Amino acid sequence: MTTESFDPAYQDLDTWPLDRIVDAVLASGRRAAQAASAAGPELARAAAGIEDRLARGGRLVYVGAGTSGRIAVQDAAELPPTFGFERTWVLMAGGGPAGERALENAEDDARAALRDATSRGLGPDDAVVGVAASGRTPYTLAVIEFARQRGAFTVGIANNPDTPLLRAAEVGVLLDTGPEVLAGSTRLAAGTAQKIALNALSTAVLVRAGGAYGNLMVGMRPINTKLRRRAIEVVTEAVGVTAEDAAEALTRAEGGIREAIVMLTADVDLDTARARLARHGQRVRDALNDEDPR
Repeated sequence: MTTESFDPAYQDLDTWPLDRIVDAVLASGRRAAQAASAAGPELARAAAGIEDRLARGGRLVYVGAGTSGRIAVQDAAELPPTFGFERTWVLMAGGGPAGERALENAEDDARAALRDATSRGLGPDDAVVGVAASGRTPYTLAVIEFARQRGAFTVGIANNPDTPLLRAAEVGVLLDTGPEVLAGSTRLAAGTAQKIALNALSTAVLVRAGGAYGNLMVGMRPINTKLRRRAIEVVTEAVGVTAEDAAEALTRAEGGIREAIVMLTADVDLDTARARLARHGQRVRDALNDEDPR
C-alpha cells in the first residue's frame, strides 16, 4: 500500500529544522489537493448517485474508522447547520467515543459493522459513502458490502489503488496521495484528500437540493447571533433590500431564509412561500418561477 510505504526523501526528517518540516507537510497538502482534483470524474458520478437517492427521500450515510471516520463525522456534522439537511448518519467503528479519541482496534470488527448497518436499516433509498485510506478496513468494507446487497447506492473512497473498498462500491474514488511525510500517518495527505473529496460530494449534492440560491447559503439555520446576522446579509444580497427589510422578512418567515427570499421577491405571504418551496423541493429559484396561485 502506497500510503504505508517509506519515502527515502524524508528519512532524516527528525534532523530537519522546523521550517523544512512545515514546508514538507504543506507540500503534501498540495499533493492531496491534486489527488482529489484528479478524482473529479468519479466524484461527479458519486454525486449523481447520491443526488438520486436523496431525491427519493433517502439518507446520506458515512462509514469510516479512525482518522477517516472522524473526517466523515466532521463533514456530516456540518450539513444540518449549513444546509438544514438532517437525513445524515455516520457509522463509525467504535461508535461515538471513537469520534473523540482513537479506538484503532475497532476497525477490525466486521461483526459490529453488520450489527450497526442492520440496526440503521440501510436500504435502496440510501446513499452510503465508505472512507478508508487503506481501502481494506474490515469495518468499512463490511458496511459497504452489506449496503450494496440491500440495494443502496454505495461509494468507496480510498487512497490506495486496486483495493477491496474500491471494488466493492458501485463507484470507487481513488485519491492517490502516495507515501506520507511521516510514514504511514494517513492523517496527513490521505486525510486531507478525503476531507476535500467529502466537501466536494456533500456540497455539490446539497447545493442542487435547494441548499443554495446562487452561492448563498439559504438552508442555513440562524440559531445564534452570528448566524442571524449572516441570514440578514443573505436575504439582503439575494433580494436587494435593506438590512432592516431583510430582518423584518426573516421575522415574518419565522427565521426561514428561503421563505423570506420568496416572500419578498414574489410579494407573497408565508404560507404561499412555503407551498411554493414544498412543490419545488425547497429550491428557491424554482419557487420564484412558480406562478401557481395555490
